[in-house]
Amino acid sequence: MRLRLLIPLCLLLLSLPAVAQAGFERLARLADKGFLIGAEAKLLDDGQVLGAIEPERQLSPASVSKLYLTAAALDRWGPQHRFTTQLVGEGGPDADGVLDGDLILEGGGDPALTTEDLWRLVQRLHQAGVREVTGRLLVSQWRFGPVECITTDRCQARERTGNAYSALLSSAGVNFGSWCVRVAPATTAGDAARVTGCDSQAAIPTIDNDVTTRPDDSGTELVAERVTREGRDVMVLSGQISTNALPRDVYRASSDPAEQMARTLLAMLDQAGIVVHGGVEITEAEPPATARRLAAVDGEPLQELLLRVMNYSNNFMADTLALDLVDTPRADLRLGGAAIEAFVEGIPGHGPVTLLSGSGLTPENRTSAHGINVLLESMFHRPSLFPSFVAALQSPSNGVMRFIRRGSPTFQHHVMLKTGTLNQPVAVRAVGGYFRTQSGRWGVFSVLVNGTGSTPYLSWSEVLDPLSKDLERMIEAH
Repeated sequence: MRLRLLIPLCLLLLSLPAVAQAGFERLARLADKGFLIGAEAKLLDDGQVLGAIEPERQLSPASVSKLYLTAAALDRWGPQHRFTTQLVGEGGPDADGVLDGDLILEGGGDPALTTEDLWRLVQRLHQAGVREVTGRLLVSQWRFGPVECITTDRCQARERTGNAYSALLSSAGVNFGSWCVRVAPATTAGDAARVTGCDSQAAIPTIDNDVTTRPDDSGTELVAERVTREGRDVMVLSGQISTNALPRDVYRASSDPAEQMARTLLAMLDQAGIVVHGGVEITEAEPPATARRLAAVDGEPLQELLLRVMNYSNNFMADTLALDLVDTPRADLRLGGAAIEAFVEGIPGHGPVTLLSGSGLTPENRTSAHGINVLLESMFHRPSLFPSFVAALQSPSNGVMRFIRRGSPTFQHHVMLKTGTLNQPVAVRAVGGYFRTQSGRWGVFSVLVNGTGSTPYLSWSEVLDPLSKDLERMIEAH
């Protein structure tokens, strides 16, 4: 009698949908709303799978792609690698400080080169005795640039943009490929606000200023767009700022990062009293083999760069690093993605992966939850690289991205993760990382949720809230 009851019960359990038995019971409910899900969580010491929803399904990972970039970069260069930017010439200055010929800025592909670095570079040139250049200032982007745009935001940014994340790419980029201007109130209400450069005495791009100063406590509302007019970048500003408001910095992507570098560097040379007679030119030619180093500046160590790439999901830095991985000149994003794919091929058991960029801005990127976990596990077993790798992830309790600060104390303090977001052409919410169980065991987890044409919107709370509860249960059970 008991046997007759057990058989139908077993058949019933076998007939339930796979997602209902997955261990991600709450997360799986998104499938009922039409979303495509791939998920997997497992322990690293014995390989026990704690939960899975179609873990081999190929889906868009969005910025979780940066996990692959970070691993490939650490594998190639190690945590302490620094990128070098240098000024070179055919000779040195004479006794009067005159450099005969061209002064060449050789872009080293430093993804975090800033005006502070350029100022140090210019001071070192001054210390080398250079006061005058008879030729041109050449900005050489021979390693890569201009890089073909393959995403809508970046292609539109060649003409106009209202953001900084769509910055175009060059091995001679500065300030993450974006202009920065500072808006400060005038002393008298009714007057136009004062606009200067963030790092210079005057604004380097052209300014179209329609920001009005209002009385104390009137509020500050700024609208900014960078447009290209007759081949020049123009920052178009409107709105209002209160007389008692603090200055506001506004960042917008430039139309040409090498041109931005040229204009910024020329302004700094001028401030340092170094005169360039021959004007400025952008070149894709490598400096001559006989060129002599006049000044150089090293960037931050790679492990510091990766903290910014991952914590702030900086797309300019990520794609610049991917281009740096390419060994041949004139690199493009597809070659950068192929270099990361070649690294992944060396990870046993990973499976298929498609990366058209290191940033994840390209919606055609594809991988699986299982593949991401294999990557995470492989880095866990590399003791010289793992500390830098895991340090680049965020814990929900103190994450830079505030939307991840949710869930129970167990989720907030036992998880390190990277998130990825896309809204076009379909909604993508992706997350992957490590967790520690209550008994101290290490685990990995990855979740990819992709929308379809019939599911146009997906909030992060719809993903992180159920995921945090599912992971909390796994963590507390082990």
